Amino acid sequence: MRKIVNISLPAELNKVVEKNVKTGEYATKSEFFRSLLRDWMERKLLKEIEESRREIVLGKGKVLKSFKDLD
Repeated sequence: MRKIVNISLPAELNKVVEKNVKTGEYATKSEFFRSLLRDWMERKLLKEIEESRREIVLGKGKVLKSFKDLD
């Protein structure tokens, strides 16, 4: 199920969105923002993974033997 979200943009940012849709890089404004959100989520996940790797290197990590160890 989809939810409708309305946003307000300054004119300059709206021009950027419209240009990318007009040139065919994105089919719709909605697709433009879905793509941005997916990219943001991916970067956030990668940052969390890198932080976890640093913790493991520093000896702060915990080896899980089962899902029960997540508690």
